[in-house]
Amino acid sequence: MLNKMIRAAVFIILPFTIPVLISSTQPRAQQKSRGVRTLYLIRHGDYSLQNDSDPDSVMVLTPLGIAQARLVSERLKSMNVRFDSFISSTMTRARQTAEVINRDFPELRLEQSDLIRECTPPSWRKDAMAGIDTTEREECARKLEQAFHKYFIPSPDDRDRNDIIVCHGNVIRYFVTKVLRVDTMAWLQMSISNCSLTIVRILPDGTMKLDAFGDYGHIPENMRTFTGGTNEPRELLIDSGKSKINK
Repeated sequence: MLNKMIRAAVFIILPFTIPVLISSTQPRAQQKSRGVRTLYLIRHGDYSLQNDSDPDSVMVLTPLGIAQARLVSERLKSMNVRFDSFISSTMTRARQTAEVINRDFPELRLEQSDLIRECTPPSWRKDAMAGIDTTEREECARKLEQAFHKYFIPSPDDRDRNDIIVCHGNVIRYFVTKVLRVDTMAWLQMSISNCSLTIVRILPDGTMKLDAFGDYGHIPENMRTFTGGTNEPRELLIDSGKSKINK
């Protein structure tokens, strides 16, 4: 008789216990942040590359690269967005591009990071990988993974955040493969122009949305430059107060 009463009590209690256990997780979900972080990734401007073996210090922006940086800065200003942070690679061409942009956003303190320096991660393209040591490629991927986990994170609170990152073509393309959750070896399937704009939104749950990739609508076609392919050197000329490109 006693055993029957115990079994009956268990059946009565359980229906009331289970909902309580489930509902106890709901307040935790409600406490999560609701802010959205948006990253504005900018590739540096055109620079004077003489030889891959040249020291970074001599790879400075060309006059055309400076003009490209001013144009992307105007694009950022036209967005009417309140930016929270400003980070650039420590390499000369990225740092100089960021310094040009920083003139329009003096309220932002420019920080620099070695994690987003230009490097060459692994790729399927054997021609592009020729001459690049395997250890060097793996070290590049390791740094970029570290940078991705550092910067591509949700807002810590309910406030939307907007961060500017000035870095490099290989770096941005690698990040985009991560955002899209495709094989990172595919990064060379994309082409990216100097001072183009790539925008990524990171939602509170960590989900990422690619809003724009390599957008160079702010740069006239005759001022567009990119690495590789049929790209030709271009020079910025000043004529009667107006700029034009001499191909």
